Amino acid sequence: MARAHWGCCPWLVLLCACAWGHPKPVDLGGQDVRNCSTNPPYLPVTVVNTTMSLTALRQQMQTQNLSAYIIPDTDAHMNEYIGQHDERRAWITGFTGSAGTAVVTMKKAAVWTDSRYWTQAERQMDCNWELHKEVGTTPIVTWLLTEIPAGGRVGFDPFLLSIDTWESYDLALQGSNRQLVSITTNLVDLVWGSERPPVPNQPIYALQEAFTGSTWQEKVSGVRSQMQKHQKAPTAVLLSALEETAWLFNLRASDIPYNPFFYSYTLLTDSSIRLFANKSRFSSETLSYLNSSCTGPMCVQIEDYSQVRDSIQAYALGDVRIWIGTSYTMYGIYEVIPKEKLVTDTYSPVMMTKAVKNSKEQTLLKASHVRDAVAVIRYLVWLEKNVPKGTVDEFSGAELVDKFRGEEQFSSGPSFETISASGLNAALAHYSPTKELNRKLSSDEMYLLDSGGQYWDGTTDITRTVHWGTPSAFQKEAYTRVLIGNIDLSRLIFPAATSGRMVEAFARRALWDAGLNYGHGTGHGIGNFLCVHEWPVGFQSNNIAMAKGMFTSIEPGYYKDGEFGIRLEDVALVVEAKTKYPGSYLTFEVVSFVPYDRNLIDVSLLSPEHVSAPQHCLLPDPGPFLPLLPATTSSVPAPPPGGSALVAPADTHWGIPPQLIRDPRASRTFQSDQPAQPQVVNNWRNLRLGL
Repeated sequence: MARAHWGCCPWLVLLCACAWGHPKPVDLGGQDVRNCSTNPPYLPVTVVNTTMSLTALRQQMQTQNLSAYIIPDTDAHMNEYIGQHDERRAWITGFTGSAGTAVVTMKKAAVWTDSRYWTQAERQMDCNWELHKEVGTTPIVTWLLTEIPAGGRVGFDPFLLSIDTWESYDLALQGSNRQLVSITTNLVDLVWGSERPPVPNQPIYALQEAFTGSTWQEKVSGVRSQMQKHQKAPTAVLLSALEETAWLFNLRASDIPYNPFFYSYTLLTDSSIRLFANKSRFSSETLSYLNSSCTGPMCVQIEDYSQVRDSIQAYALGDVRIWIGTSYTMYGIYEVIPKEKLVTDTYSPVMMTKAVKNSKEQTLLKASHVRDAVAVIRYLVWLEKNVPKGTVDEFSGAELVDKFRGEEQFSSGPSFETISASGLNAALAHYSPTKELNRKLSSDEMYLLDSGGQYWDGTTDITRTVHWGTPSAFQKEAYTRVLIGNIDLSRLIFPAATSGRMVEAFARRALWDAGLNYGHGTGHGIGNFLCVHEWPVGFQSNNIAMAKGMFTSIEPGYYKDGEFGIRLEDVALVVEAKTKYPGSYLTFEVVSFVPYDRNLIDVSLLSPEHVSAPQHCLLPDPGPFLPLLPATTSSVPAPPPGGSALVAPADTHWGIPPQLIRDPRASRTFQSDQPAQPQVVNNWRNLRLGL
């Protein structure tokens, strides 16, 4: 689970806003906040003066005859992370939290955000801004109705409101004698002017065939086949999410932090392919790869990104039906397509297709987790040796694990901002340290690491919680119950086409038995060198049903406010289950290779089922992945008789007595802080102790 905007996982917006309650602020000088009740007001040095920018924005509002202007925290594609030139709300308010909506009237300005960011907002915003500790459109509209007069006009950029968000504002304002006004020229951009960071212009490149599951031509043909079979016979599919276009054409770039995407749209018809992007960013080789010099049905015509609205509007004049996924289409496109010419589903056919990985994609994604485990294991062993010296803090630790990942083959950076949290900071929902604000790691505290990597063959996300000293009995119990929840869900057998929501309680049962719980989701999909939170796979009520070939995280947790936090996250592949009687059943194959902390396991809480997990919980044989690893590792020695090279002596921190623990994931261990070799990883297929 990663911090941020959750564009790839819209449900996480509600998850973070509602379920986490009111955590205490991080104990890092967080009390140095503004005080607007004194004369003069007290403003910490972290505050940004917004007087001039607000004055300029209100002048622009006057030219449009607006009473209010809405400034969301997203971009035109609902990306989980947004580029610097799209950080409009952060620029106009000074508040840099990843979630929050700003509204400016002619006399007031206000920000709405959730409890994760209240202290941060008070430290960054000046007294021009009110802070409202609520989220959602309802409290914003309630405030607007008290602040603007009847007949007032509420402006917004239609490319920054999803269809659902626009509908919620529109419905709430109906009958109020206030009008919602779409303005395609963003007013904040006009004020920002030349200070606004430029749009990225790094090359857009094609992935090598070795790292793709299918050619782009095969993918296009597959989508067209779905169009032909659709009962409403759409003539075109419109793709608005950046991950959709990146996946369809096997193209990548670096426009978005942590995600290898580029600004684009695609209009795929039964006879043409139109890719809206900056053509100057394509090399001659990439243009040739896309067959862009021809005009046939398998030729990709590159059109300017800024022309997508006009082009869609012109196309909609014909006898056409345009198929869209409403979850990622913004109102700026939606409003120019006549409703009778729309074919709508919650998710586009591309989003649904890429949710199920083919056999090659599965092999690639598994391989990325092998190498990712090497980096994380190196880091955990390094911590065990260096934390007692008192020289490691949360920020330097986060930098080091990113460095170790960068040394692995095919690495392309982290997949999200690393959550490196010690002690009470781990109890915060999505805390990440900074160079200025962080805690020292201590042998007397629990440490939570939630991190992931982008590799050419896959995206990874893993969370481990450790303790280098003597944990309390309650900490061990909580940790073990979280581990049991992870095991219970990952070993579950369930009918095919079951919704993840129907089974996610298995991850909570051991916690519920003791009156404990966690407030976040239990898992999310994950991509092949795409989004770390890949929609629509997961365990929420609005996720699609589980199917063979999907990858999901499994990540139960527990958080003691002001003291510690625990989360254990693995990634698992949905596979067919072997059952006694014939039937269509599924289960999970865990593909994460990083050990749990034996120091935190209370063995007395484990049942016989946990002690001897069934075969489907065993780690997969990494042998097929070894060709993707450095050539020097091609010779893989056999494991020693009766066990694995990774099993340390019972008296070491990570070693577990074989007579006590046989679950392979509870017994993964390591002995050295030297770079792990794949032959060591390979031995993990024999990790069930006692064999």
